[in-house]
Amino acid sequence: MNMSVPVDQPLVLLSKSNPVFCCYLFWSSLLIIKMLLMSLLTARQRIKTKTFANPEDLRMGRTPEVRFNDANVERMRRAHRNDLENVLPFLLMSLAYVASNPHPLTAKMLIRIGASARLLHTIVYACIPLPQPTRALSFFITFGIVIFEAFYVLICAIKYI
Repeated sequence: MNMSVPVDQPLVLLSKSNPVFCCYLFWSSLLIIKMLLMSLLTARQRIKTKTFANPEDLRMGRTPEVRFNDANVERMRRAHRNDLENVLPFLLMSLAYVASNPHPLTAKMLIRIGASARLLHTIVYACIPLPQPTRALSFFITFGIVIFEAFYVLICAIKYI
């Protein structure tokens, strides 16, 4: 039983009348807010440890020299960079996936699981560091979903090339 949006209504796919698109909007908004908060968490860590990378920031912390070597600041920066490298492809590929008219239940599950895995990744990387394979599992869950969505979109689009 195909519960997808009828093909003769393609503009409906990216509208609030499509529950899959609404699911995407909700979870993508959460991920973007989380990414923005990562900048603030990094700044908080810099202030807390008085680790400033720019000379003009030294007056804020009353620190005599630029420092780049605080482990906590670097962990936060790596977690933020990891988001930039992985959340953005997830958001773009998931949008293309929603636009390709997938089965609604499958699409909503993939979006929810992928976004939740990225939230978990941040928690176990930046907030409460846990031993591997926790972080790796949360990374590969979203990675696998992005790969699946990419192949699904490719297969859907190949006939129009």
